[in-house]
Amino acid sequence: MAYYGEFAALGTAICWSFTYVFFTLAVREIGPVALNRLRLAVALLFLVSVHLVVHHTPLPLHAEAIRWGWLTLSGIIGFAVADALLFRALYYLGAHRSSLMMALVPVMSTLLAWGIFAEILSPLQISSIFVTLAGILLVLWRKQAEDSSQMAKRYLLGLLFALGAALAQSLRYILSKQGLSGGFSVLSTNLMQILAATVAVWLWALIRGQVRDTINAFRNRRACWTLVGGAFTGPFLGVTLSLVALGNAPVGIVSTLMALPPVFLLPLSALVFKETIRKRAIYGTILAIAGVALLFLVCS
Repeated sequence: MAYYGEFAALGTAICWSFTYVFFTLAVREIGPVALNRLRLAVALLFLVSVHLVVHHTPLPLHAEAIRWGWLTLSGIIGFAVADALLFRALYYLGAHRSSLMMALVPVMSTLLAWGIFAEILSPLQISSIFVTLAGILLVLWRKQAEDSSQMAKRYLLGLLFALGAALAQSLRYILSKQGLSGGFSVLSTNLMQILAATVAVWLWALIRGQVRDTINAFRNRRACWTLVGGAFTGPFLGVTLSLVALGNAPVGIVSTLMALPPVFLLPLSALVFKETIRKRAIYGTILAIAGVALLFLVCS
């Protein structure tokens, strides 16, 4: 089938767009802490099931200790810490602005690779970073008169949480490169990271005596359905489609298509959350995605 990988990448972006919507609805019902713990547990069940079908074993127990070490660290940073911060950003900023802030991940990953691995940045790469930043600032810039002091404080908190989430996710990508070395299975990699994050957040819940309260949050029917929906469209279906895409199309094109959730979330935010979409938000989103596309295509 022609463009098989490209269609899979587009499907990934659509899945992740709905994931933002599902988790935004869920976080308003049960809060970011309970959401992070419960959706990791649900995602782990999905991934173990798929791993059992694909690799005929629930867990990649054959993996070396050093690989477990890298992927445990990247999983805790990328899924326990980064997503905990992202869910707080969703609570304060909403789905569209939070997803747009996550467009900073490839930018931060590039800068971290430059700082850690001494990778050289070309003038075109530097230009694409500035284009991405300009687009994001165009969407996020608000006149002081638009907000009360309380709303402005919440908005700033949301931006800081989203920035922290993007930084933590960038670190996960850097660490994942070590765990993926030697042609190791991407599905196994994802499972090992999710497993590490799940153990970490539930162990912390046990230490703080919050296990029962977290489980009780799952009894919220609306939160339950949106949480399961987000876990299905995100770590399960979205990641699966992304693996298909990466195996059947050029990385630059796939990465660009998978960076499209902020575009899809413009109409979704208007439809689901009744948000007013301004022209500035549309232009800024397109500019930011263009910068990400340029960065990926230059790196390919």
